[in-house]
Amino acid sequence: MKKLTYLFLLFQMFLLGSLNAQPYKPSPGIDAKVNALLAKMTLDEKIGQLTLYTTDWGSTGPTIREGYKNDIRSGACGNLFNSHTVGFVRELQRVAVEETRLKIPLLFGFDVIHGYKTIFPIPLGEAACWDLEAIELSAHIAAAEAASAGLNWTFAPMVDITRDPRWGRVMEGAGEDTWLGCRIAEARVHGFQGKKLGNTDAVLACVKHYAAYGAATAGRDYNTVDMSERFFREYYLPPYKAAVQAGAATVMTSFNEYDGVPATGNKYLLTNILRNEWGFKGFVVTDYTSMNEMVNHGVIADEKEAGELSLNAGVDMDMQGSIYQRFLKQSLKQGKVLQKQIDEAARRVLRLKFELGLFDDPYKFCNEERQKATLLSADHRKAARDVSRKSIVLLKNDKNALPLQRNQKIALIGPLADNKSELIGNWNGAGNADDCITVAGGLQGWNVTQVKGCDIEGTDKSGFEAALAAARNADVVVAVVGEKAMMSGEAASRTEITLPGVQEELILELCKTGKPVVVVLMNGRPLAIPQIAQNATAILETWWLGTEAGNAIADVLSGTYNPAGRLPMSFPRSVGQVPVFYNERNTGRPYNPDSKWTSRYIDEVNAPLYPFGFGLSYTTFSYSQPTATVTYAANDASKRFAKSPVTVQVTVTNSGKVAGEEVAQLYVRDLVGSVTRPVRELKGFQKVMLQPGESKTLTFTLKSEDLGFYRRNMTFGTEPGEYDLMVGGSSQDVKTVRVRLEK
Repeated sequence: MKKLTYLFLLFQMFLLGSLNAQPYKPSPGIDAKVNALLAKMTLDEKIGQLTLYTTDWGSTGPTIREGYKNDIRSGACGNLFNSHTVGFVRELQRVAVEETRLKIPLLFGFDVIHGYKTIFPIPLGEAACWDLEAIELSAHIAAAEAASAGLNWTFAPMVDITRDPRWGRVMEGAGEDTWLGCRIAEARVHGFQGKKLGNTDAVLACVKHYAAYGAATAGRDYNTVDMSERFFREYYLPPYKAAVQAGAATVMTSFNEYDGVPATGNKYLLTNILRNEWGFKGFVVTDYTSMNEMVNHGVIADEKEAGELSLNAGVDMDMQGSIYQRFLKQSLKQGKVLQKQIDEAARRVLRLKFELGLFDDPYKFCNEERQKATLLSADHRKAARDVSRKSIVLLKNDKNALPLQRNQKIALIGPLADNKSELIGNWNGAGNADDCITVAGGLQGWNVTQVKGCDIEGTDKSGFEAALAAARNADVVVAVVGEKAMMSGEAASRTEITLPGVQEELILELCKTGKPVVVVLMNGRPLAIPQIAQNATAILETWWLGTEAGNAIADVLSGTYNPAGRLPMSFPRSVGQVPVFYNERNTGRPYNPDSKWTSRYIDEVNAPLYPFGFGLSYTTFSYSQPTATVTYAANDASKRFAKSPVTVQVTVTNSGKVAGEEVAQLYVRDLVGSVTRPVRELKGFQKVMLQPGESKTLTFTLKSEDLGFYRRNMTFGTEPGEYDLMVGGSSQDVKTVRVRLEK
């Protein structure tokens, strides 16, 4: 019998962890240990546990800021971030446990967003794979690598829903849909935290940014947020709840305000909802100096008041602002905060340090041999290649230009065709661009002529002629274009979301040669590319795929892998459509292209260029007319809903000539509600592999909560009436069955 591979064993372990996952609860006996330690601690030492500082790793290598070692020795700093690699972490931990009074170990955090050393696709790109098991595997490999390098806490997953591609941080999330965002949030928490907190292949997850950060006005990072509570609870809040219920141990506050109060000082968010409604038992950390920044918001007069507002709201740990360290003792003396609040915040932090096993072995995450064996291992690279190719979305493929044939002469053109520096994207952990495979590297051995053509930015067209000459001498052109990695991510909002520089002009000139032009996009957000969509022969959306980008793209270009990615976020035709998303509500004058007096533009259609859920394949799929069965609770004369009241069935057939995966998507619409309802909402999907001519009947089960919403009186539940249930290959390509639900 063939030996099970490492990746298969990992996958089985993840499934086991996922099945057993539940909201974080302290392990038995830990509270008694925490209480015994708290009884020995001074006020300064307790406040130290609420303090998180960064090292200087990002700018000067593995060094710590002047004075921070003394803060560790005195107990004034109990946690560090941007401290990684075994040697660096071990030395800092040694100071904490050998040179302090109570020998309390440090917690080490880092932004492990889409990989630590082996870099996976950016989260938005990974969401395009619509494969929850692959996403969980990716997170767990990232956790295993991070933990091997001394870390025990990641500032991920980001679960912010966003409908505005101008916002740079779309690259860190799962896109525009709440239901899909919830499932991906759960998968990432399960992956990061593994089977058990404290295992040396797992780290604490940190759900961010709580809450509604993705709804920043005008898509401008750090901007204000304003929405109704109904909209907030229905669309933006659920992924945070899903992550907490999946067991996430920590939560990070966001920079924005909600209902006029900054999130870091918002008791409604942090106490009423997070702790009282959801029963969250972990600790809450601010984002970088977000406590200090509440002064700029104008809700408090100074930083001392900021600390008081934050602690009273429910913030346990202050990231980098040092407000708790500087002012909390004074606030306590003045009665602005209570001793029991400080104790409870320290208790939550210490509890997780015990949970991780750091008191038993402070150096358990500091093993040089494990670090060497784990980082960028062959198995991890293999997994990254697989997840990366699953994340690629085929947007266009006229005349079956793809897959490429081995006997074709290929003109490989564009500033990103052989550029390693951008491939790992933004928020790239400890990734090294030199470890990346470029598209040119992935196509090594093919008949390729490579010409740069132009830069990513700038107006220089001097390389056009060489690119056009290569195109005229080729059978097919592959143009690799896109953004720079730092054009998306934090503080990277854009008012224009077209291709930067003269890249689009280069592509349009290449199209004039008459040769098939395959455009490979690398970017961190949806782009507005209507001219490219009209003129290019084929388009692949490849995002920033990371370490194995070139191999994954080559697998798709060659047909070794049949693309099955689907968009997690709509692509607009122009920035003037933004925000554009699939689950809109009807107006009193719905869009009618033949009438001016409806909700429409006079210079553009309403629909996006490519809708949510869209993606092509090298084969085709057909759907039968779906059927639905409604079930009510047994022996209930009032016809109350059963727990899973509706079952939908549909048969999907591979009607093409090659094997491929289809992502069958289920959408629902409540036709008449006590408040207006979206024209459709995703409530399920299944990814199915089919051979040519093969058919499979898929069954979807809708739970009562899948049909529920916040009704006119703000209670959550279902309502009787007619519902359209839609199944298809994207949000805009569906077949519908209508059902009626009674009471």
